[in-house]
Amino acid sequence: MDAALIGTRLASAAISPLLKKLLVSDGPGAGLPGNAPKVRLSGLVSFRGEKRTLTEKDVRRLAATLVERSRVEGGEAPFPADETEALTHTLGTTLLALGDLDMDDVQAVRLGHQALARSLRAAAPAPDGLSTDSVRYLDSLTEWACLHILEFFTQRSTFIARSLVEQTRSQTELIAKLDEVIRRTPRPDGRDTAFEHRYLTHLAKKHGRLTIYGIDLHHSPDRWPLDVAYLSLEATGAGFDSPWFGISTSAPAAADEPSPAVDGTETSPWFSGEPAGFGTGGLAAPLDHGIRADLALARHDRILLRGLAGSGKTTLIQWLTVSAAASDRGEDMAYLHGRIPFVLPLRALTRHGERLPAPDRFLSAAGCPLTAPDGWADRVLSAGRGLILVDGIDEIPEAERGRARAWLRGLLDTYDGNRWLVTSRPTAVQDDWLASDGFTELALSPMAHTEVATFVHRWHQAAGPEAEPYEQPLLDALRTTEHVAQLATNPLMCGLICALHRDRRGFLPRGRKALYEAALSMLLSRRDRERDMAAPYGVTLDPAPQIQLVQRLAYWLTLNGRTQLDRARAEAIVTEAVPAVLEASAYGSDAVFTHLLHRSGLLREPTEDTVDFVHRTFQDYLAAKALVERWDIGVLVRHAADDQWEDVIRMAVGHARPRECAEILRELLAAADAAEYRHARLRLVVLAATALEHATEVPPEVRDEVLARTAEVIPPRTMAEARELAAVGRLVLDLLPGPEGLPDEDAQLVVAAATHVASDAAIPYLARFVRHPYLQARSQLVWGWSRFDTARYAEEIIARLDPDELYFTVTSDEQAAALVRLGLRPEHLDVREGVGLTEHGFAHLRPLLLDARRLRLLGDTGGHPVLRAIAALRPPRLAQLVLEVDEPPFRLIADALPHLKSLALLTPDAPSRASWDVTPLAPLRELDELFVMGGRRVELAGVEHLPKDITVIV
Repeated sequence: MDAALIGTRLASAAISPLLKKLLVSDGPGAGLPGNAPKVRLSGLVSFRGEKRTLTEKDVRRLAATLVERSRVEGGEAPFPADETEALTHTLGTTLLALGDLDMDDVQAVRLGHQALARSLRAAAPAPDGLSTDSVRYLDSLTEWACLHILEFFTQRSTFIARSLVEQTRSQTELIAKLDEVIRRTPRPDGRDTAFEHRYLTHLAKKHGRLTIYGIDLHHSPDRWPLDVAYLSLEATGAGFDSPWFGISTSAPAAADEPSPAVDGTETSPWFSGEPAGFGTGGLAAPLDHGIRADLALARHDRILLRGLAGSGKTTLIQWLTVSAAASDRGEDMAYLHGRIPFVLPLRALTRHGERLPAPDRFLSAAGCPLTAPDGWADRVLSAGRGLILVDGIDEIPEAERGRARAWLRGLLDTYDGNRWLVTSRPTAVQDDWLASDGFTELALSPMAHTEVATFVHRWHQAAGPEAEPYEQPLLDALRTTEHVAQLATNPLMCGLICALHRDRRGFLPRGRKALYEAALSMLLSRRDRERDMAAPYGVTLDPAPQIQLVQRLAYWLTLNGRTQLDRARAEAIVTEAVPAVLEASAYGSDAVFTHLLHRSGLLREPTEDTVDFVHRTFQDYLAAKALVERWDIGVLVRHAADDQWEDVIRMAVGHARPRECAEILRELLAAADAAEYRHARLRLVVLAATALEHATEVPPEVRDEVLARTAEVIPPRTMAEARELAAVGRLVLDLLPGPEGLPDEDAQLVVAAATHVASDAAIPYLARFVRHPYLQARSQLVWGWSRFDTARYAEEIIARLDPDELYFTVTSDEQAAALVRLGLRPEHLDVREGVGLTEHGFAHLRPLLLDARRLRLLGDTGGHPVLRAIAALRPPRLAQLVLEVDEPPFRLIADALPHLKSLALLTPDAPSRASWDVTPLAPLRELDELFVMGGRRVELAGVEHLPKDITVIV
């Protein structure tokens, strides 16, 4: 029996006077005169003290009255009749315990009637011999009595005044205690805020400038603002990190229920013809299309980014750092605002093989001169505000990479909610090296023709008015001179080509080796001479002796698997070498070392006690030269499987004489024969084939042997193998098979390999596949468009493609214009981010949209500008739409596309367990398919308002 039921049997008007007798009455006021102590309950009951009005016998009589009146005549008895006397006695004893409680009325009210009843029962003797029904009845009656007693307390004239006094006293005491805590412990957030302002300012200055090689001739500075020099590149290799989606009919599956996988026979028309990713039933495979590298962290919290030397990995880290440190980078980089960057170059953190740092040592280990407040880094990472940029897994020895992964995993397990970027050369670590830790793998793509043109323009803009006359001739050379275009595939090589083209007044060396030789000549001597500089350190050396000395440093670093060494060791290496270099021996070794460090343009001091090369590529080039001069061919071959030595081996072939070159290549093939696994054999054969490209002279029989062995690993078996083969260059085009008799999957992979060859020489080969019956092979041809000259590729490939079920992907306004110019009106159209944003660009896109039956708008949210333009166009034939969204514009879709039959929504960034109301789609009476898929589950509301026979896939 609960207290509420007791209350129905005991009317308050009848019982209140009985209970009120238990308490004494007070006069008005709070009882404060003379700082009187608090009045305890023992002073408020009427059966204690000097002014007693009730005796113990009276209290027990009152208890008997309560028990008697709570019984309902003729109803069910709440307790056994023979226990009435014992129950009455126990209730009286419990009420008498009210005078034994050590609390006042304010504290009693704060407790509440149930807690007060428990206190009374605890203060009174335990009931003895009562049945379970009687005990329950006693508990309920006690709670009901306490409810009335507390009501009496709140009605007392002193209660409100005393409550206010107690609140005031408590607040005063609490404030005093907090003030003391604040006084003793300075607020960490205040110190943190002040420090973060200094730290971000430091990062913006340190990383906000970029060296552009060669533009420091005459009176130009050697470093330029990152804003001017930075070029956003494309990263490929990761699709939507979505699970396989399931099928249900008429209603979506619950958001927390697993969905059954779609079997391989269910092919949706949405995903036909998508290369390496959009396929039967799902989005599990990686996509071959790309996203802007600097926006990848907006979609994926954890990324392992692979890229070749000079591809822009470190520059990307600089850009992300500065973008997080600044608040004016624009809306696209707004996702980094509020993030605190930690730039962690592994080459500097493990110079002596020491343990990788804990967060409290991040700044000092990376060479930051600022001292953070105690625990600051831990607070930043614990709050999920960090941007951790780990640069150069490939720049530490292979034996130390497992330890680096364990260190990284320890940080990931401890700190959640941060964003992580780890960079590496492509083959430094195995595929899925960090996949189990939630990392998405991306690869920086070679620069497309449009990106090269943009880079060349920005370089000449940064170089000033004197460089302007050389811009257009260089652009012409890149279009017409194949060996130059082959080299201009990453920012480093583009920068060197721009510098040498200007330095040589429009003339360029042929081949990579000649390019580096010319660059070294420019950096080592001509720079200071043409700037009219004297010898600031009293040393004048020609390029040859400087190269002899600097390559000793490169040799030591490469042999020891390092990219950085102590300044003292570097000085010792130079000091040991100076006596053997006649021209340098005329000077003191200290002066020679200082000259090399500050004037060669090849070395730098990342910290006061360390030395490294301005770029890893120069170290590789000079180490290869030293190895060939020492005839350390065995050393080269022993390291052939080490990714840190790949470029060294290629450049060694370039430095070698014919007999030496033949020996290196044959040793590589012998190592491939001895390899146990196919991927190892492929790697060594491809290394030999790519090294062959660098050879100045090689015996014909050796060349034929290398090419024959390369043909043995063709066709590739995976997309990764296809890209490795493409690294061989245009030579691989002579080895790739034609479409005749080639299995469908092999056709797709050889096309993929050819589309990754950075040469227009691939176009005639690719043209042989334009009528291939396999949809994925033709789709791969479409995806390769952006890597070639837009107009030529459109005329020779795109215009001749069999359009059956094929999506034509448009990634630029130029591609849209080319389709229109050629009279192509694809029924299946895929429009990517950045296309049609301007009035001029949309003019080319408009006729394509009007004729499209199936349309994908990917790479943007529901506010896609092209989608808004479609609302005005109302394309009459459009029946199927795929849209990448965070929040879908259902009403806009319904208004713009009244005849829409199928709608697919990709939701990579939708909040977990989001709920969408699809009611606005109800007017689409022809709609029969609704797909919702991606990395998040979504609950759909209003499905009952859609056509009854609609298929909903969530």
